[in-house]
Amino acid sequence: MIGRFDGGRLSSDGGLLILREVAKRLRVAERLAACIADPRDPTRTVHSLADIIGFRLLAIAAGYEDGNDADSLRSDQVFKMALERLPSERDLCSQATISRLENRPDTRALLRMGRAMADLYCASFRQVPRRIVLDVDDTFDAVHGGQQLRLFNAHYDEYGFQPIVVFDGDGRFVTAVLRPAKRPKGTEIRGFPRRLIRTIRANWPHTQILLRADGHYACPEVLDWCEAAGIDYVLGLPTSRTLRRHVTTLEASTAARFQATPGVEKMRRFKEFYDGASTWSRVRRIVARVEAGELGTDTRFIVTNLRHGTGRWLYEGLYCARGQAENHIEAWKAHLATDRTSCTKASANQFRLFLHAGAYWLLWSLRSLMPKRSRWRTVQFDTLRLRLVKIAARIVEMKTQIKVHLPTSAPDQAIIHLALGRLPRLIS
Repeated sequence: MIGRFDGGRLSSDGGLLILREVAKRLRVAERLAACIADPRDPTRTVHSLADIIGFRLLAIAAGYEDGNDADSLRSDQVFKMALERLPSERDLCSQATISRLENRPDTRALLRMGRAMADLYCASFRQVPRRIVLDVDDTFDAVHGGQQLRLFNAHYDEYGFQPIVVFDGDGRFVTAVLRPAKRPKGTEIRGFPRRLIRTIRANWPHTQILLRADGHYACPEVLDWCEAAGIDYVLGLPTSRTLRRHVTTLEASTAARFQATPGVEKMRRFKEFYDGASTWSRVRRIVARVEAGELGTDTRFIVTNLRHGTGRWLYEGLYCARGQAENHIEAWKAHLATDRTSCTKASANQFRLFLHAGAYWLLWSLRSLMPKRSRWRTVQFDTLRLRLVKIAARIVEMKTQIKVHLPTSAPDQAIIHLALGRLPRLIS
């Protein structure tokens, strides 16, 4: 057996031509590029901002999360075609060009990008929804250098960031904000959704919005703002002695019922009541979930301003569904390597969050084209990349056309045809 790198014009990312069609309809690169002032001389500009950002988005989606990879990928024929260039034309931008761009946006540009990401979210719907659910959560991002905003977190025993991330109930990416690795204060939490929802309201003035988050987002500032702004919320509550007084009897009776019912793995019961912390401006509706099992009793609390629904439905059917947001964050971090926040400037790392969010949009949109009841609709991003993007392709450039030869034995040809046929349905 003899192995040589002499196969000719081959690429290992033939499926990028599918993502190119997705990117053309979403226009993520164009939206982000429009937020950045370009001081370069137009007569001497070789790579537009949209082309640089588009190259970076496609590279991240294909599994090349580091800017250094651009030096090898810039001559790849499929990447060139994905950015509307002929295989024989000039190479794409280098790593140095990408690094200069990442350090260019200032605070105002990043604020515009945040609004652009929210506008992209709104544009992803075929029609204005009657109601949306926004899941707010944070995630730890370890760093290993002297980056701005880094902070030591005793819980993780590392330096890092703790960005706040927002997805909707269907897994669409909404926005992300870089911040130090510490618990946010109430005023910081309130300011974040206020700016976000202002942008969403500009697109959808009458859409009902439900905010879901865990316990440390249930601060008085957020509760008061949500009620004043007409925002529904279902938020976790930290357990306290005041809350436990309402369920002492229920905990004892639930444990007794569990012991008296052999063969039952766990027993759950719910209780609703109104109460308020000393820092709250009013009493609010609280739901307690008491669970008894072999390891004893476990009690959780949520607070809501919704007046309908039973306690069981509010907790199990509505609040617990926010756990899916952790899967979306895991996909964003593990499959798209969003923790590559290694720039010195905080503004550059915030820009990187938006770049990785744009790559998330490409793969999420591709997955949303799949049949609803098929396994492709729920497949992980790394599997989607492996099966539909990492396809060998031989490029033959002719005078009037370009031929892309894909493997005859490619196992997922049918789903590729289906995705291409459904691309016109994407709203841009």
